[in-house]
Amino acid sequence: LSELEKAMDAIIDVFHQYSRREGDRDTLTKKELKMMIDKQLANYLKHVKNKATIDQIMKDLDVNKDAQISFGEMMLLVTRVTCA
Repeated sequence: LSELEKAMDAIIDVFHQYSRREGDRDTLTKKELKMMIDKQLANYLKHVKNKATIDQIMKDLDVNKDAQISFGEMMLLVTRVTCA
Protein backbone atom coordinates (compact mmCIF):
# COMPACT_ATOMS: atom_id res chain seq x y z
CA LEU A 1 0.00 0.00 0.00
CA SER A 2 1.07 3.58 -0.60
CA GLU A 3 1.56 6.00 2.30
CA LEU A 4 -1.78 7.64 1.50
CA GLU A 5 -3.58 4.29 1.38
CA LYS A 6 -2.06 3.34 4.75
CA ALA A 7 -3.25 6.66 6.20
CA MET A 8 -6.75 6.09 4.82
CA ASP A 9 -6.83 2.57 6.30
CA ALA A 10 -5.73 4.01 9.66
CA ILE A 11 -8.55 6.58 9.63
CA ILE A 12 -11.10 3.85 8.84
CA ASP A 13 -9.70 1.61 11.59
CA VAL A 14 -9.81 4.40 14.19
CA PHE A 15 -13.40 5.29 13.26
CA HIS A 16 -14.48 1.67 13.77
CA GLN A 17 -12.59 1.35 17.07
CA TYR A 18 -14.99 3.97 18.45
CA SER A 19 -18.16 3.34 16.39
CA ARG A 20 -18.46 -0.23 17.66
CA ARG A 21 -18.74 0.72 21.35
CA GLU A 22 -22.49 1.42 21.49
CA GLY A 23 -25.52 1.63 19.22
CA ASP A 24 -25.05 1.33 15.46
CA ARG A 25 -21.66 -0.21 14.67
CA ASP A 26 -21.20 2.05 11.63
CA THR A 27 -21.88 5.43 13.26
CA LEU A 28 -20.60 7.40 16.24
CA THR A 29 -22.85 8.52 19.07
CA LYS A 30 -22.03 11.81 20.82
CA LYS A 31 -20.27 9.83 23.57
CA GLU A 32 -18.19 7.86 21.04
CA LEU A 33 -17.35 11.08 19.16
CA LYS A 34 -16.17 12.73 22.38
CA MET A 35 -13.98 9.71 23.25
CA MET A 36 -12.50 9.68 19.75
CA ILE A 37 -11.75 13.42 19.81
CA ASP A 38 -10.23 13.23 23.31
CA LYS A 39 -8.00 10.26 22.46
CA GLN A 40 -7.22 10.68 18.78
CA LEU A 41 -7.26 14.45 18.08
CA ALA A 42 -5.95 15.90 21.33
CA ASN A 43 -2.75 17.30 19.82
CA TYR A 44 -4.49 18.86 16.82
CA LEU A 45 -7.33 20.39 18.80
CA LYS A 46 -5.13 21.88 21.53
CA HIS A 47 -3.89 24.38 18.93
CA VAL A 48 -7.39 25.56 18.03
CA LYS A 49 -8.02 28.82 19.90
CA ASN A 50 -11.82 28.59 20.10
CA LYS A 51 -12.31 24.91 20.85
CA ALA A 52 -15.96 24.13 20.14
CA THR A 53 -18.02 22.05 22.51
CA ILE A 54 -18.84 18.47 21.60
CA ASP A 55 -22.48 19.52 21.15
CA GLN A 56 -21.51 22.15 18.58
CA ILE A 57 -19.14 19.78 16.79
CA MET A 58 -21.87 17.12 16.71
CA LYS A 59 -24.39 19.65 15.37
CA ASP A 60 -21.98 20.85 12.67
CA LEU A 61 -21.03 17.34 11.54
CA ASP A 62 -24.45 15.68 11.69
CA VAL A 63 -25.45 16.68 8.16
CA ASN A 64 -28.55 14.45 8.02
CA LYS A 65 -29.59 15.31 11.62
CA ASP A 66 -29.95 11.69 12.81
CA ALA A 67 -27.96 12.24 16.06
CA GLN A 68 -25.27 9.88 14.75
CA ILE A 69 -22.01 10.62 12.96
CA SER A 70 -21.38 8.50 9.86
CA PHE A 71 -17.90 7.88 8.49
CA GLY A 72 -18.51 10.51 5.80
CA GLU A 73 -19.62 13.04 8.39
CA MET A 74 -16.57 12.24 10.53
CA MET A 75 -14.35 12.92 7.52
CA LEU A 76 -15.64 16.51 7.60
CA LEU A 77 -14.05 16.81 11.06
CA VAL A 78 -10.78 15.30 9.83
CA THR A 79 -10.75 17.77 6.93
CA ARG A 80 -11.51 20.79 9.12
CA VAL A 81 -8.92 19.87 11.74
CA THR A 82 -6.28 19.15 9.11
CA CYS A 83 -6.87 22.48 7.33
CA ALA A 84 -7.13 24.57 10.52
